[in-house]
Amino acid sequence: MDSVDLEVLRAATQWCAAGHLTLLGTVVRTWGSAPRPPGSLIAIREDGQVKGSVSGGCIEDDLIDKVRSGELRPLTPLTQTYGISADEAHRFGLPCGGTLQIVLEPIGARSQLQPLLDAVLAYQLVTRELDLATGVASLRAGSHAPQPIYDGRTLMTSHGPRRRLVIVGAAQASRYLASMAQALDYRVIVCDPRTEYLDQWDVPGVELSREMPDDLIVRLALDVHSAVVALTHDPKLDDMALLEALKSAAFYVGALGSRLNSARRRERLALFDLTAEEIARLHGPVGLDLGARTPPEIAVAILAEMTAIKNGVTVAPSRREALPASATMPPDAAAVAAAVAGNGHCAT
Repeated sequence: MDSVDLEVLRAATQWCAAGHLTLLGTVVRTWGSAPRPPGSLIAIREDGQVKGSVSGGCIEDDLIDKVRSGELRPLTPLTQTYGISADEAHRFGLPCGGTLQIVLEPIGARSQLQPLLDAVLAYQLVTRELDLATGVASLRAGSHAPQPIYDGRTLMTSHGPRRRLVIVGAAQASRYLASMAQALDYRVIVCDPRTEYLDQWDVPGVELSREMPDDLIVRLALDVHSAVVALTHDPKLDDMALLEALKSAAFYVGALGSRLNSARRRERLALFDLTAEEIARLHGPVGLDLGARTPPEIAVAILAEMTAIKNGVTVAPSRREALPASATMPPDAAAVAAAVAGNGHCAT
């Protein structure tokens, strides 16, 4: 599964290589309640085909109409602003007071999109700098920038996986979590020293490690853009990984387990060189309390919680009572629910 940005870059590169006139649009500034944040991308072909979005509605339609009619065929990058007046904001379906500015550039060899795409596919972080006067772009190794830097003459954008997710364990739930995380622009690393698990891995685009999880986490030197989720349900692997992850700068550390198992895990962790504050960082049971039962639902719950924390949204502790699965499910599903609960996510 591709992230939105990757889909846009791939489409623009392929259309250009096939000889189509292609424009790449980047949201560079927003004021008020703009529908899409700075850095959002859109690719538009001369026949009106489009990939990505900058507003989710009428602005795309306006750009498509202008490109298809030939009104918008620039030779060098230009800047378009939408929503300056209340009438225009209403016309383009922008929220009250919403305004956004887009840099539109014609794609060609000087755009450096193919090298950029190659670097992103290789999980590299790249900074792209575009000279608006000439349309010439340059690339260099970069770090994650939360939004574009634009001064009217040059546009600097950050590309590549913005965050890392280390998944400890290569079981079924890990497959769904890895696949969904890639769609959210995470560089995913799955660590499992158990050969019988890792040999069965079949999700493309994921880095695999057979190291002991704690060794891997130390080697990676996790930063504030990193997350760790332990899913083996084996204390010998999960606890050692958590010991190192909780001491790191990772913005999210979670572990699969019921409330009872999570409480016991915290007791074990307290026996080691972790402070109470570090142990309190552990999200366990992992994920938002969505009543998740299946591996895909568990993955959704985990990523929902990670996304909330990444976006600075306070996640309140669950108030749902720890009911057995059979109390909330039909009798014929109780056995299945109990098996999933035994893997640790639901409250038991």
